[in-house]
Amino acid sequence: MNWLELCRAAVADVKTVLAEMPDRDERERPVGQGKGGDTTAALDEASERATLRHFQLEGVRIVSEEIGIVGDGRYTVIVDPIDGSQNAERGIPYFALSVAVADGDTMDDVFFGYVYDFGANEEWRAERGDGAFLNDAPLTTKPKDVVEVLSLEATRAVLVRDSLVGLAPLTDRLRVMGAQAITYCHLAAGRTDAVVVLKPARSVDFAAGQLLVRERGLAFHLPDWPDLGQHPLDLQGRSRVVAAGNHEVCTRIATALTT
Repeated sequence: MNWLELCRAAVADVKTVLAEMPDRDERERPVGQGKGGDTTAALDEASERATLRHFQLEGVRIVSEEIGIVGDGRYTVIVDPIDGSQNAERGIPYFALSVAVADGDTMDDVFFGYVYDFGANEEWRAERGDGAFLNDAPLTTKPKDVVEVLSLEATRAVLVRDSLVGLAPLTDRLRVMGAQAITYCHLAAGRTDAVVVLKPARSVDFAAGQLLVRERGLAFHLPDWPDLGQHPLDLQGRSRVVAAGNHEVCTRIATALTT
């Protein structure tokens, strides 16, 4: 299957959804509760419907934020149609479509990752063993070993407050952007030097992004899960995330986060 073309078709359809729902009141209107436990807004539902129709194929198991897990087959497609949904609902141009494809049930089985940033109109992708790309150009710049810029995600105010005692001495500046998938891409491109996700995340949050990071040879740790590679592609497994340019920096940040 041509996973890249399927993703690009989904992007086009989500752009149509965004154009048809231009204001906040319609985008954030509650329409139910997703299988992941969060409230489903009208924009989430419409974007998921627009995206999943491209992947509801024979031999495909889908893991998605709103509908849960459906289908069965050789491939598992992990989808977050709107990563950074609160940004999208409020018109803040930092949100993305995130798609990962695996030939098994765990994170090590992910062989294709795709993130489309609707604000910057940037297309990020990675293929297992073939590197990571931005708009078809291979990524070459890596994060610095000294963490000048640290990105925080899943950031309720109390989590930020409680974490900064340990994290502040390790970095000069913080970025709090509100879309995990894009934040991992920025790390993979060396735009930031490390990422910390303070609230435990699920496979839909990082399956695509972790492949971009790992294909660059960077470090990606799950402090609350013993083995990243064996993390299940479902909606139950959860962990905070620490990612950086190398394992030494990752370990230093993880220690500060957990002590």
